[in-house]
Amino acid sequence: MKSEEQFLQLIDTHFPHEHPFLKLGRGDDCAILAGDRDYCVTSDIFLEDAHFRHEYFTAADIGYKALAVNISDIAGMGAKPVAFTMDLMAPADLDDEFWDDFFKSMAILARQNDMVLAGGDLSRADKLGVSITAMGVAGGSGTFLTRGNVSPGDVLFTVGEIGLARAGFMTLEALKDKAREAFPAAVAAHLRPKPKVMVGTLLNAAGAKSLMDVSDGLARDLPRLLGPGLGADVTLAAESLNGNVLAFALGVGTDPVEEAFLGGEDYALLGAAAEDTMDKVSTVPGLTIIGTVTDTPGLVVNGKPFTASGFDHFDQ
Repeated sequence: MKSEEQFLQLIDTHFPHEHPFLKLGRGDDCAILAGDRDYCVTSDIFLEDAHFRHEYFTAADIGYKALAVNISDIAGMGAKPVAFTMDLMAPADLDDEFWDDFFKSMAILARQNDMVLAGGDLSRADKLGVSITAMGVAGGSGTFLTRGNVSPGDVLFTVGEIGLARAGFMTLEALKDKAREAFPAAVAAHLRPKPKVMVGTLLNAAGAKSLMDVSDGLARDLPRLLGPGLGADVTLAAESLNGNVLAFALGVGTDPVEEAFLGGEDYALLGAAAEDTMDKVSTVPGLTIIGTVTDTPGLVVNGKPFTASGFDHFDQ
């Protein structure tokens, strides 16, 4: 069992103290951030048995995803991540190997995104919990892409697989480790989502009007992008979905389009752009046009009203 000082020493072996974004790093009462521009700030909680299970998440998976979900929020602003803080609730029964794998995986992702760990807090707890606050700076156009900046006639698009992480979660819950062989892409999408930072900054530079990450599925997140008083006419073809989504839906006897639209933890990007900017916006790699913004509230998917509820963290 590690002491607080041993935890801090282990963190120091994986995360550097020096970074251009920091005037003063970990070790004082507060970090001091350097800069003369606007920052976006996001926070996510990652809790055992609410967001992950030790049955099929490795220590490395947990460390990776706890940071990845925050990076995805920053990508959803068309921004570049720069720093994060971490509050860690640590059970006494996790061994040194677990923590080394946990921090190593998180540190690799942080380095890939040039992020510095600025500080945080440690506490004992009955279950593992990670609370991360991440900060980013504007990319692309020099401004942030927010939700709700849409108008009727705007083109809706996604970047990333829709519904794949949902299939991964459902198969892991049902099949445990057997899911890895039967649904490898879906399992990887749930355990190790890939934040789309570069894509977000490219969309920002290309002239997208509005953007967000898809963490709760299109059914819940698309209305959040649109804002009040507007709706969407969406076309989502089954043949455009990942084969693991199709196989999962076939196995449980459900509509693959509905499964994909319900989604959950996709960490894809969802955005809108004016029609006259789509020549440039559509050059962003991986972009798929899914529909248009309408002046009639509600969602229409493949010609039919869509009313099913999407992913809810409080239902998990």
